[in-house]
Amino acid sequence: MEVGHLTEKALRDYNLVQRAIHQGDQSAYAELMKNYKDSLYFMLLKMTNNPTDADDLTIEAFGKAFKNLHQYTPDYAFSTWLFKIASNNCIDFIRKRRNNTFSIDRPIGDEEDGGDLSANLASSSPDPEETYIKQQKIKLMREVVEKLKPHYRHLIDLRYFKEYSYEEIAQELDLPLGTVKAQLFRAREFLFNVLKHARETI
Repeated sequence: MEVGHLTEKALRDYNLVQRAIHQGDQSAYAELMKNYKDSLYFMLLKMTNNPTDADDLTIEAFGKAFKNLHQYTPDYAFSTWLFKIASNNCIDFIRKRRNNTFSIDRPIGDEEDGGDLSANLASSSPDPEETYIKQQKIKLMREVVEKLKPHYRHLIDLRYFKEYSYEEIAQELDLPLGTVKAQLFRAREFLFNVLKHARETI
C-alpha cells in the first residue's frame, strides 16, 4: 500500500498500526495511546467542558479505534482517523445528553438544519439537582488541584481555570513549551487518578 505521502510522524503511526494488526503487538497499542491520549483528552474536554466525560470519551475513542483498526487505511494520517472517531463519538454523546436532560439554554437540534429544539420550559432556572452536581464536581476539582505541588497547581489553574494556551503558559512561566506540556501531562495524570476514584462520590 502506498504510504510515501505520509509525514514522518504519520509513517511512525502506520508502522505501529501494522504491528498491532499483524503481530498483535501490545506495545504498539500502548505507544499509539501514549502518542495521542493527551491531545485527544484536551480536545474532548473542550467539547464537553467536563473532565470526567472527557476521560471516559478518551478511553472510548481508543477502544473504538483499536476494535476497528483493520479498517484504517493510510489515505490519511492515523491521528486524523482517530480524532474523527473521537469527535463523532463525542457529538453523539452530547446529543444524547441534551435529549435526556432537555437543556433550556442549549439547542437540541443541529444548527445546520436551522432547527432550535430547545425545550420550552416555563422556568428559566437550572434544575436544582443538576446545579448541585455541577457545583460538587467543581468543588471536587478544586480540592484535588489543591493537593498538587504549588508549581503543578499553578499550571492547572492557568490551563483549565484561566484557559491559557500552552504557548501563553510557557511565556507566563518563562519555560520551554515542551517542559510545559510534559509537566501538565504529569499533573493531569494525577488529577485523573484521584477523580476516577472519587467519581462514585459525586
